[in-house]
Amino acid sequence: MHSPATYALVMLAAGIGIPVLAALNAALGTRLGTPFAAGVILFCVALFAAIVMLFVTGSQGALAQAPAQPRHLFLAGLLVAFYVLSITWAAPRFGVGNAVFFVLLGQLISAAVIDHFGLFGARISPLTLARAGGIAFMACGVWLTQQA
Repeated sequence: MHSPATYALVMLAAGIGIPVLAALNAALGTRLGTPFAAGVILFCVALFAAIVMLFVTGSQGALAQAPAQPRHLFLAGLLVAFYVLSITWAAPRFGVGNAVFFVLLGQLISAAVIDHFGLFGARISPLTLARAGGIAFMACGVWLTQQA
């Protein structure tokens, strides 16, 4: 079991990567003339990286269990595709900061709903007034970063 600090650092790195991903893939999509070609390239690179990690960790046997899983869990792939394609399309037109601002706002809202109801097997964390205030404060902070 890892410490909460380890999880926090990994997720901080993932968060840092989101705008970098948006800027890189938006630039690639612009250079190629279509966000869809950039998306295909991104997913090919991501698939290769995931396959490497599957074998490095010795987890490849887990793929045999995939057909027995609930079908709705596979919708995550569509959500990733929607995110990548939409940010690749929007960022050059709307700005990376503005695009990521709305992504973060959507994440705050969605995470609060998922945690409050324990959707998809998530640990339940009720949406208290203090938590809602904290989320609103975070949203205001993200908004303020885009006003300068």
